Amino acid sequence: MDDFIDSLYPELTLETDDIIMSITIKKDYSQIEDFDKRKEEFINDLNDFIKEFSETPESDDFMRYFDD
Repeated sequence: MDDFIDSLYPELTLETDDIIMSITIKKDYSQIEDFDKRKEEFINDLNDFIKEFSETPESDDFMRYFDD
């Protein structure tokens, strides 16, 4: 089943000095012909994703991981 999903959705790994994040892209950005607009849409979606996550109980749970 994982192979099937892999063939449907591209995956992307983002890495900084502090974080490595692997994400699966479910949205089809090919409908946006202009490269700059497509990139802007993707970045906006990433920002929305992070904002939504920051407002979830899971984000609080994750931060508690670093408590004593």
